[in-house]
Amino acid sequence: MAVSAVGGSNGRSGRAGPRPAGQWRNWAGNVTARPARTVAPATTEELAAAVRAAAADGLTVKAVGTGHSFTPAAVTDGLLIRPERLTGVRKVDRAAGTVTVAAGTPLKLLNETLAAHGLSLTNMGDIMEQTVSGATSTGTHGTGRDSASIAAQITGLELVTADGSVLSCAADRHPDVFAAARLGLGALGVLTELTFAVEPEFLLTAREEPMAFDEVTDRFAELVAGNEHFEFYWFPHTGNCNTKRNNRSQGPAAPPGRVSGWVEDELLSNGVFGAVCAVGRAVPAAIPGIAKISSRALSARTYTDIPHRVFTSPRRVRFVEMEYAVERAAAVEALRELKAMVERSGLRVSFPVEVRTAPADDIPLSTAAGRDTAYIAVHMYRGTPHEAYFAATERIMTAHGGRPHWGKLHTRDAGYLAAAYPRFAEFTAVRDRLDPERRFANGYLRRILGD
Repeated sequence: MAVSAVGGSNGRSGRAGPRPAGQWRNWAGNVTARPARTVAPATTEELAAAVRAAAADGLTVKAVGTGHSFTPAAVTDGLLIRPERLTGVRKVDRAAGTVTVAAGTPLKLLNETLAAHGLSLTNMGDIMEQTVSGATSTGTHGTGRDSASIAAQITGLELVTADGSVLSCAADRHPDVFAAARLGLGALGVLTELTFAVEPEFLLTAREEPMAFDEVTDRFAELVAGNEHFEFYWFPHTGNCNTKRNNRSQGPAAPPGRVSGWVEDELLSNGVFGAVCAVGRAVPAAIPGIAKISSRALSARTYTDIPHRVFTSPRRVRFVEMEYAVERAAAVEALRELKAMVERSGLRVSFPVEVRTAPADDIPLSTAAGRDTAYIAVHMYRGTPHEAYFAATERIMTAHGGRPHWGKLHTRDAGYLAAAYPRFAEFTAVRDRLDPERRFANGYLRRILGD
């Protein structure tokens, strides 16, 4: 049974035509753009017309999501396409096990609609504010032993290309474009619609508990193999970690209590943590002492809930981030090198380091393409100098053949990335065919893909 038009915009409200130029800023505030004009199309046809008009005027085109990338992936001085009217769940097909959504749909709306239909994505990242197209185009992922990124769950897509034509793609329709555009970096065109594989809603039991750094790293392979979803956070300047194991459960549902959930997720993880980071920015020498206290503030807890309430959590403390994907077998050595670097460097790091995993997948520019992967992410509180920390981290990760997350800060270029991705040339060949004039290019894409 298929259900159509089950949520989101009706496509007729607001303004479809170009808007006056104005500044766009990303979530972290480290990237800005001043396009010549912006447009917020409500339909594929309106979007295609906007691309054709931009081409006629010699303008480059970029689509923007909610700005949760830290790179200038969406920056343009030409036409900026905004997502707020291209939203809504267009079809839920229980028989096929799929859901089709407009590309600007926030993950939060997608998850809420799926839950109302007793359905769920298999895996997802840890925030729900992103649009579906922004999340997939930059390689957003969660953690999983067997289940991969959001892009790996795409079964079909619709793409407006540089000449304004519309391609409907799947494994059996334009398969080369489908393979590349599942994680396309905005380089192949503008996504207008995505179809995801979904499954009947299930329950996850989350087990969170502190664990010593040495124990986590010694047991890393065991903890990954023994849990469907395992991740941990190491607190720099300490030997302390907080671990999280998510596994499917027969229930019953037992979500966190209202008060205890607020204390853990809002007060400690956002309110107090934000204040602590602000103190650390003002007085860097206080950070190691604060870290020792912070790393002991979160206590063990277990709860059971539907997937998106377990996978995701609020993120209100703003930061900048670098994340590298390394072969899973290299993760522990790379992390130990990172810890040793922080200890000898004199750096002061207030944010924990996040470690997650993903299975190998077959998407050409996926950070997990062709290899079982571990992700190591470093963060710095917004406004705190991050350059030395990130540069030292990058040296460690690239020495291990690391691949940078496409939406997070890094300094790699096409020369490095072509060697890191066996199917890099396959992707750039599709780009050459679909966008020979580089209508969708900007400085960031020229650096990472070449020109």
